[in-house]
Formats: sequence, C-alpha cells, structure tokens
Amino acid sequence: MAAEDLPSEFDVVILGTGLAESVAAAAFSRVGQRVLHVDRRSYYAANWASFTFNGLLNWIQQYHVNELQDWSSLLEDGEEVIYLSNPDTASIKNLQVFCFTSEEDEKEEEASSSTPTNAAEDHNINADEEAVKESSETESAPPAQGEEPEADQSQAELAKKRISYAQLVKEGRRFNIDLVSKLMYSRGSLVDLLIKSNVSRYAEFKNVTRILTYRQGKVEQVPCSRADVFASRQLSVVEKRKLMRFLTSCMEETEEQMAYHGRPYSEFLRDQQLGDNLEHFILHSIAMVTEHTLTEEGLASTRNFLQCLGRYGNTPFLFPVYGLGEIPQCFCRMCAVFGGIYCLRHSVSCLLVDKDTNRCKAVIDSRGQRISCSHFVVEEGYVGPERKRVATPPRFISRAVLITDSSVLSSNSDQQVSLVTIPPIAAGCAAVRMVELSSSTMTCMPGTYLVHLTCQSSGSAYEDLSPLVSRIFCTPDSPDQGNTQNCPSVLWCLYFNITDGSGLETEGHDLPSNVYMCSGPDGGLSHENAIKQAEAIFSKILPDEDFCPPAPNPEDIIYDGDATASAEGEDKEGEDKEGEKENQDKLEEAVLTEETVQTATATSTLPSG
Repeated sequence: MAAEDLPSEFDVVILGTGLAESVAAAAFSRVGQRVLHVDRRSYYAANWASFTFNGLLNWIQQYHVNELQDWSSLLEDGEEVIYLSNPDTASIKNLQVFCFTSEEDEKEEEASSSTPTNAAEDHNINADEEAVKESSETESAPPAQGEEPEADQSQAELAKKRISYAQLVKEGRRFNIDLVSKLMYSRGSLVDLLIKSNVSRYAEFKNVTRILTYRQGKVEQVPCSRADVFASRQLSVVEKRKLMRFLTSCMEETEEQMAYHGRPYSEFLRDQQLGDNLEHFILHSIAMVTEHTLTEEGLASTRNFLQCLGRYGNTPFLFPVYGLGEIPQCFCRMCAVFGGIYCLRHSVSCLLVDKDTNRCKAVIDSRGQRISCSHFVVEEGYVGPERKRVATPPRFISRAVLITDSSVLSSNSDQQVSLVTIPPIAAGCAAVRMVELSSSTMTCMPGTYLVHLTCQSSGSAYEDLSPLVSRIFCTPDSPDQGNTQNCPSVLWCLYFNITDGSGLETEGHDLPSNVYMCSGPDGGLSHENAIKQAEAIFSKILPDEDFCPPAPNPEDIIYDGDATASAEGEDKEGEDKEGEKENQDKLEEAVLTEETVQTATATSTLPSG
C-alpha cells in the first residue's frame, strides 16, 4: 500500500517483522484490532529472514546509517519527540566472506581441463564492496555446456567435480539461507501455537532425521530413540541396557536426582556409571548442556528432549521447508487476512509522546505522515542504546554459513537433515551447534548441503568458528590436507556476529508506557523466547482476550449475504461448541502423523484443526 493511502489512526502500530513482532501482529489482528505493520527493510522477518544466495550477497552490503530528518514541526502542544534509528547498524557486525571454489564458469573450466587447477583457492572478499560486484559479473556467465554425466555417476560426485562460484550464483534462487539457525521442538511453544492458530496451513515441515555429535575427531550418530538404541552398532548390549534404563528413570524426579541439585550434571552422570560413551551422548547431544550445567537444569533438558521424541519421528525436531524465514511470514499472512496493513521499505522515524501521561500518542512515518495509535510495538534495533536496558557488556552470537559439496556423515540417503553438537574443541572455546540441511528442505541446490554453525561469541565469528571449520571440512586452512579427501569441501562461507536477543531485559527501558520492545533472535536452539515475548505484550495490552485463537478454515466462513448459510450456522453453533474440545483433543493425532514424516523425503503441513 502506498504511504499516502495509509489511514491516520490505528490501534497498534508495529515496527519490524521479526518473529515476536509478527506473532504479536497476528494475535492483535485476529481479535479485531486495527494493525499497521511496517519495516524499513525490503524483506520480511528482519534478523530471522531467509535469503537466496544472490539475495544474501545483496544483504551483505546493506549496512549504512541513515541521516535523521527533523520532524519537530509536526509536534503539537505538550508533546516531545523520540527519534528511532537504523536497526541493522548495531545488530550485525564482523561480516567476512570466503570463496573456496573456482570463480570460472564451466565452459572455461572444460577449455582448460588439460591443466590441473586448484578449486580451493581462497578469496577473502571484502563484504561491503566486492560481494555484489562479483554477483553481477558472474550473473551473465554462459550456461554449463559440459558433457552429459555417465549413468553410474551420482549427482553428488558430479557436483563435487563441477560446482563453481558461477553455478552458485546461477542457481542462487534454489538457496534459502537463514540468518539465524534454530529448530522447532515437536512439543515446543511454537509448534503448539502453529496448531492452535491454524497458521500451520501456510507452511510445510520436515523431520530432522539425525542427531550427530563430534567426538575424538569424528562425526558419530547419537542413538536417542528406542529404535535408534536397539539398531545402533556403536553400543554394546550392556551399554544399550544402561542407556534405556537411564532414559526411563529420567522421566520422573527421584530422591537420588534431588540429592544432586546444585551440583554439576556431569557429576551426576558419572556416578550413574554409564561409561564415557553414554556420558558424552547424554550430556552434549541429548541434554545439550555443558559440563558445568547444574543437575536440575540438565535433567529438565533431558526430559524435554525425551518428551518430544516420537511425536513426528525418531528425533524431537522439525524444520520448516524453505527455511526459518517462512515462519514470521506465515504469521504476517494471518495478520493480513484479518485486516492488518503491511508496508515494507517503510519505517517510523520518530514517536510523538504526551509529556503529561508519558504515552505515545502518534508516530511519524518515514514520509512525514502523522499516524495516531493506542500502542506501539518495536524491534529493539530501532531503539537507541541510551534508552535500552541491556546486559553489560552486550552479548553476541557467532554465526557461520557454509555451502558444502557433501554431508559430514555419509549415508545411503542424500536427504538427511542433521543436528550436530560439538563440545568445546579446546579450553576457552564455546560449544558449537551445527545444523546441516540437504536439498530436501528446499534451502540449497541438489548436490550441495547448507551448514549452519552457531555459538556464543568470545571474539569475531571468524575467530570463534574457523578453527572448527578447518577441522571438520576441507578448506585451504585444514591442518592435514592428506586426510581431508573424505571430508566435505567448503565451496563458499560467510561469518558474522549477530546481537544475542536474550541480553535484552524485559522491563526498565526509558520508553513511554504504551511502547513495547521485542528482542531479536537469541542463541538457543528453540523459539521459546520470541513466543513468550509476543504473548507477554499481547497480555499487557489485551489481558481479557485469547492469544491467537484458531482461525476458521476458508470453507467454514459464512458470508453475510448468504442468509441460508447463516441460519444453518446458527443451528450448528451449539454443536460446534460441544465438539470444540473433542477437536482440540484430536489435534496431536492429526498433526504430521508418524507415517508422513518418518522417511527423510516426506514433507507435510501441520493440520488446520
């Protein structure tokens, strides 16, 4: 919608399209509030976004500070102005891009095939100046004209031999690269909300097929479900019995467990006499905690993992097809269906605050229009540091995104979706979480894998993660090139630091009483923090309303002009209320039945209720 067409009054104005803001927008719109949802960016989901490969190259160079305009002439008596800032200038930093594959197109490679070439040439690209220039230069490269592959050559082998940077750019639309790396717990608050609100109809999901760990220089599969335990060849019969006995005992709190409260979980596991193998699997890959985590926290994490097992497959996790950026967009779509108005490339420049009541009366958008509102919800990046109460010093997350030519653990299927936990590789290093996505998730081109690495920052993302990348993957920096022939080769990678949203305090900000701030992504694996924020903001503004009630199915909507349908609808109203509880009870059975997701190739939508 054009800026000049915007109404001049709304119940709620929301700035930023991150997950928490998008969920809040859907909740407000669903119960009849007039919602205006804007974002200065040209894309949805803010720091939760997914990009094509070419789109990511464009994103890399978009960090610049906008000059503030003076809107004081629009102030009325008794008002003061609070200016907002550019959200990207502080939330992302230390971007570094490396290309480890040939920049020549395939035609040139074939012409020079008689001369050996090193396809792992390192190009440390200046992220702010060079990335998009290379994209535009290679965009016009001629299509591949190589010979047809022999029938017995696998697609992965072909890709490993022939993928160039020009191909990555040419096939760029087949990538969906997330800025943040998370998974959905099958019984987590996000999945529950998707089911309750019927927003799940707008997306498809895949089961994460493998839980892996990195141990003693090798990637191993972690047996975590009953089926995996009994099928495992890594464990002896005795270890299988010990593991099943321990996992069963974890489901209920016992006096023995309570005796270890306040003591490290690693100490509790050691005293269970499980052995090094099982201790490592449980601590790092099932509970996903550190050696210093307290026993009560470790047991809670273990129970959460086990309770999510089996709902949709042999792991507790789901991943949305086309990337995590789909989830905020799904909630934005629900908001729009119920009357919310959306404007991208459009922002709020400042707030107009009543001095007497300390309430935001209106906002001035980026084109100078004054828009009255009762409440204002804002992404934290738009608020200057002088008005925010944050952790000291600010916390950051280190991220690396790799495009590789094969999986970290080969298998009979090229459709695996894997979560890999990597304990600290040296003293002072952080534990690293790795998510490896295959082309079945529609996040990368066939023959490649998309790998996300995440850890808490102690330095720049490159300093934190490149030593691990050079150990597990084949790069020019790998310490022993002779032993990396069977390792995945990195074709392209990006390092950057992003603000840790968990460092934002929930209260105590220097803001008007009707202004609510949402933080960006945190370093955790789940989406719990964002969903809690959205629900808390909704409860403060509309404490008596239901949060994201189920949206009706399109075929169930009754239009005013259909008198017959309206009469029938009234007759059935009582029956619908009686059946509502029964339908809710059946949701779990209807959602992504085990048969639809147990194989790696299956995708499904969550049910609409």
